[in-house]
Amino acid sequence: MAGCGGNAGQINAVVSIYTIRAEKLVAAPGERHNRVMRALALVLVAAIILFGAYELYIKKMPTTDEGTAATQAISLTGVRSDLLQIAQAERANIALNAKCVSLDELVSSGGLMMSRQGRDGYTYEVICSGADFQVVAEHPAAPAGSGIRYPKLAIDATMRIQEIQ
Repeated sequence: MAGCGGNAGQINAVVSIYTIRAEKLVAAPGERHNRVMRALALVLVAAIILFGAYELYIKKMPTTDEGTAATQAISLTGVRSDLLQIAQAERANIALNAKCVSLDELVSSGGLMMSRQGRDGYTYEVICSGADFQVVAEHPAAPAGSGIRYPKLAIDATMRIQEIQ
């Protein structure tokens, strides 16, 4: 028995050595495969995050006015700036002369420094009513079915710009 036990001990040792080596051989390709799959999953998650950011920030970009195109934001900001400038000049003129004057008179008297009386298709008009005024910015209507809307904007002595019909 002692001889058999010695051989049995050797066989167990040999089996355990081969078993360890066999585990290493089997585990190595699996780990490499797992790393590749993890990298692909990471790339997929990054792509989903980028697509979500694209949807939120690019496609659904807020507009300055409901129903207007995003590309009109710069133009409408310029129109609002012009309306404020005209209204401030009109208020200064009313304070000095106690009367409202037309846009041409504001420019010719030097009370308003504007080289043009419109912007990107918008035209400006000062409507006087005694010492009160309203400055209106209007754009011709967009072609039917174009989906673009040009809001008609106005400002008065309260210096609040609002959309009018």
